[in-house]
Amino acid sequence: MKLDTNKAWLEEVRHCPSPHQDDRPDGMDIDLLVIHCISLPPGKFGGPFIDQLFTQTLDKRAHPSFAELAELRVSAHLLIRRTGEVVQYVPFIKRAWHAGVSSFAERERCNDFSIGIELEGCDDVSYTDEQYQQLARVIGILREAWPVLTKEQIVGHSDIAPGRKTDPGPMFDWERLHTLIE
Repeated sequence: MKLDTNKAWLEEVRHCPSPHQDDRPDGMDIDLLVIHCISLPPGKFGGPFIDQLFTQTLDKRAHPSFAELAELRVSAHLLIRRTGEVVQYVPFIKRAWHAGVSSFAERERCNDFSIGIELEGCDDVSYTDEQYQQLARVIGILREAWPVLTKEQIVGHSDIAPGRKTDPGPMFDWERLHTLIE
C-alpha cells in the first residue's frame, strides 16, 4: 500500500468514491487525523451498508435503524474493516464530511483540515489486531506526506465533538496505537 503522487488515493486498496466531498478551503493544510467507528446496523459487522451510507445508496427499508440515516450526507476518507481491508471513499486532498460540528485547538470545522478514518466497530467491542496493524500502516504512509500528523494530532471523534460523539469509544486502545506508530 502506498500513496499516489498526487497525495489523493492510496494504491492497492478498494476505492468506493463518495459524492459526499468537496474542496478544502483555499490554503487549508491537513494537520489533523480523526479516528471514528461505525457499524451498520448498529453492533453488526460486514455487509454493504457502510459503503451504501457513504455513497448515498442506503435503502432505508433494509433495517429499521436506517430510516434516519438514509438521507444523511456523510463520508470518511477511509474505512478499515474488522478484517483489515482498507476502503477509500474520498481523496485525501478533498474534504470528507466526517466530523460535523467540531473543534480542535480552538479551530472550528475540523473537516476543513483533517483526514477522517472510520474503524468498523462500536463503543463496546474490542477492535481487531488487523485493524490496529492497518491503521498503523496507514498512519505511517500519511505521516510521510504530512509529517505534522504527530501523535498529538491524531484524535478521536469524541475529542473534537465532546458530549456529542463517543467514538472510537472506550474499547479503542490508544496506548497500543501509539506504540505501533512510534
